[in-house]
Amino acid sequence: MTVALSAPQSVVADDVKKGGEVQTIQIIGDSNAAQKVPGSAHVVSETELEEFKYTDVNRALQQIPGVYIQLEDGLGLRPNIGIRGTGTGRSGRITLMEDGVLIAPAPYSASSAYYFPTFDRITGIEVLKGPAAIKYGPFTVGGAVNLISRQIPVDAQGQLKLELGENNERRAYAYYGDSSDNFGYLIEANKHVTDGFKTIDRHGDETGFDKDDYVAKFRFNSDYSADVYQQLDIKIQHSTEDSDQSYLGLTDADFAADPYRMYGVSALDTFAGEHDQYVLSYYADLTNSFDLRVTAYRNETARNWYKTGAFIIEDPLNPGTTTRYSWSSIINTINSGGTNAVYFQSILDGADAPNDRIEITDNNRNYLSEGIQASFEWDFTVGEAQHDLQLGLRVHEDEEDRFQRNSYFIQQGGTLVLDQADAWGTAGNRVSSAEANSYYLVDTITYGDWIFTPGVRYEDVELKREDWANATDRSAAPNVRTNSASEVLPGFGALWLLSDNTSLLFGVNKGFAPPGNSPTDKPEESWNYEMGVRFAGESYNSELIAFYSDYDNLLGECTLSNSGCSIDEIGDRFNGGAAEVKGIELRVVGEFAENWLGSFSYTYTDTEFASTFDSNVWGPVETGQPIPYIPENQMQLSVGYDNADWNIFTNLNYVDGTCTKPACGAFQQTEDRFIVDLASEFDINESTSIYATIDNLFDDDSIVAREPYGARPDKPRTARVGVKFNF
Repeated sequence: MTVALSAPQSVVADDVKKGGEVQTIQIIGDSNAAQKVPGSAHVVSETELEEFKYTDVNRALQQIPGVYIQLEDGLGLRPNIGIRGTGTGRSGRITLMEDGVLIAPAPYSASSAYYFPTFDRITGIEVLKGPAAIKYGPFTVGGAVNLISRQIPVDAQGQLKLELGENNERRAYAYYGDSSDNFGYLIEANKHVTDGFKTIDRHGDETGFDKDDYVAKFRFNSDYSADVYQQLDIKIQHSTEDSDQSYLGLTDADFAADPYRMYGVSALDTFAGEHDQYVLSYYADLTNSFDLRVTAYRNETARNWYKTGAFIIEDPLNPGTTTRYSWSSIINTINSGGTNAVYFQSILDGADAPNDRIEITDNNRNYLSEGIQASFEWDFTVGEAQHDLQLGLRVHEDEEDRFQRNSYFIQQGGTLVLDQADAWGTAGNRVSSAEANSYYLVDTITYGDWIFTPGVRYEDVELKREDWANATDRSAAPNVRTNSASEVLPGFGALWLLSDNTSLLFGVNKGFAPPGNSPTDKPEESWNYEMGVRFAGESYNSELIAFYSDYDNLLGECTLSNSGCSIDEIGDRFNGGAAEVKGIELRVVGEFAENWLGSFSYTYTDTEFASTFDSNVWGPVETGQPIPYIPENQMQLSVGYDNADWNIFTNLNYVDGTCTKPACGAFQQTEDRFIVDLASEFDINESTSIYATIDNLFDDDSIVAREPYGARPDKPRTARVGVKFNF
């Protein structure tokens, strides 16, 4: 068979017969293949990921232009990723995949990615933007991110990695796998623990995490000489997370005094999560021209984020009459010196509040995402044109089940004392669900010095919410609301090979994101354009692409991290009207002298709303204001020396300060940040190596976010050392 330049939707985890041996392919393939994709496509290989030993996907994605990160916890537990101007919150506006399978807990009905694969075990990243991403919906406005897990090895091999770091960080990672003529397997285990880098007032508790992740893969295949080569792959994954994470940040004054402080009112905040994935994939090489792949998948995610969300004040003149203040409004009041600012600050500092209560919510949710996807590939020639025709479909359903409760605490002597615990269901009792059918048809046509990719995607989505309000069970009939959307999404890409090392590209596609389940919600829609030039030299590759997205309707989504949303609106999506995003992406990577490697990425982005409206997500919006958390300038420079026995790399990353709200007023901006990371590895022998890393070498402590509730830093200077045993 022929390996396509842009392979079908389900192929990432598939091993295919080529040249008499098992070979793993991905959506794009490698960086050289990405150069020939008629659209924006980037690959971060396992070798590149190993340079800095990052355990945080945020840092790894810095080198890809057009990708934006809204930092939050400094640990990368729940990344906020956007592409070409899409919203960054909880990566809810991109198609997020692992091995070609949708990985967000409920991609259609509740797209916020409160689960993210443990990055310690990821061996590659692929990012597709523009028309190159129309096969990987539902989100086709910005693009798709595909995380590649470790593949079953061709020959017996394994690795044990042990690591220690500051803040009592410990990591143990191991895998072993092997293949025979008709069978292959991989067993993988990861344990990652840290105390974190923040300290809670009066408690001294750290704010880290404890994560376990286990993966087993099995492959059964026919003889390579069989008339029809067939292969069955099984993947089983299980992970757990316990982390002491809070949405509560700091006032600006407290941040300036100590950016790594946590208020005592967040002492009980903790996240408990569990995730299971089951994937069954079948591949058949029917003839030299026909391939078939079918993948069934099921993702089960459970989480309870027990965290403080509000402070409730009783009116002393009217006992029993209370006012609820979110911590976001309290932080804003203190920053601006508003009414009750002194009292609010005293509560944050641990003062007694015998008549007022701190609300903590069990944000208990269960998610299910399952479906079957299939792709059919046909290679054929018509005249002088070579065609790689790909037809794909996916039948998918998902749901989010919320069953939550509030507890109320009184602060006495700087300690939270339980006053009342409500019944389960009284802080939210509802199920949001979606059923979606999607299809795509893409033809990659190679004709002389041209490569064309005309294609079309179709999304048909039915959304529903069953709401029992604050009931403690589901015996009564729920309040039901429904919505639906059906969209035809055309796309076209072209690549002109001007010479052996220079090419021009052009692309256009219609962008789409599913609406919410309210009947008034509309889909997010846009027309996206890109044009650029690529150069592939003997020692380096470069790419310069200009992009433009014209939104008919930009969606916003309410989460607890958005201060303008009420409890009843959490999870809802809101129409944001017209918007424009335009920019330039530059990427240069290569070996510029013997053993000297380097890469440079730069993104310029200009965003603006094109209409005036009021939003529960962003607040009042006026024409010309920017989309929050999209920096105008960001750049990354990586330089390193590697002679195969030892290496040393440095990574420099700069990001402009951003507006956290469209108004971009006082206390609504982040600060510029400049981060330098170092990493080095030395091979003791063929099977053993030692390494050391320093993240944030110059200890930058700028404000990198103001959401959810207050100013937040990235992690401080942090050193780690480790040893690897390969066998």
